[in-house]
Amino acid sequence: MIKFLLMINKQGQTRLSKYYDHVDVGKRAALEANVVKCCLFRKKEECSFVEYKDYKLVYRQYAALFIVVGITDDENELSIYELVHNFIEVLDKYFNRVSELDIMFNLDKVHIMLDEMILNGCIVETNKNRILAPLLALDKMAES
Repeated sequence: MIKFLLMINKQGQTRLSKYYDHVDVGKRAALEANVVKCCLFRKKEECSFVEYKDYKLVYRQYAALFIVVGITDDENELSIYELVHNFIEVLDKYFNRVSELDIMFNLDKVHIMLDEMILNGCIVETNKNRILAPLLALDKMAES
């Protein structure tokens, strides 16, 4: 099961956080700071799977952004690794080469995409066209 997903820039600033388990707000900041320490300072040659407390962290870097997913021990790391790649492909398809600014200024749309892909910590959709369908419908309504 997926416990949380974070998008972090190279400076360690969280750009997006989505929690699928309740974590107190005060503990979230500490968790995110520790996750940043665990993942951002690793070398490119090192594995993208890290054990951290009760979680396994799966992370992937795209340009200046790191996507970090905290999962339980029974979740498949490679499927989550591919889910992260699929998420980036969806963002790229919608934003035409997604950037950190796209995420910052369209956070609501990014959350909609993420909600279409993951529900209660479980992967429910991976088809890019189905994930983008609600957003494209909203965009059409906004144009009218």
